[in-house]
Amino acid sequence: MTHVITALCLRDGACVDVCPVECIVGGKPENEWPWFFIDPNTCIDCGACVPECPYEAIFPLDEIPSSYELKPGQEVQPFRGERWTAAGGEVIDLTMAQGVDGYTAAQANADFYANGPGYQARNM
Repeated sequence: MTHVITALCLRDGACVDVCPVECIVGGKPENEWPWFFIDPNTCIDCGACVPECPYEAIFPLDEIPSSYELKPGQEVQPFRGERWTAAGGEVIDLTMAQGVDGYTAAQANADFYANGPGYQARNM
């Protein structure tokens, strides 16, 4: 199993600093890869990143909420779309990569490494 970064990610970077296997990379170009991403093949499932995320955007794969109630003022970064701020009470499915129909947050994390820039984004 691995951890997954969801649409709540607003690119703080604290997760990167604590990852013992350095498997979290900020997406670039940012308009195509708006979050930080966890390499599912390298993640050791230690969970060190979870408490460090100020946006509570990181979940174990099997614990991603499908009905997450947003707090007033909470921001959401769709996978392909404009960041927006919740009025409060909106319920979203964090298992999905908001902004792309049928595309999951887990797929987005895996695709960043398989089909996107992956670790090369560190040099962009």
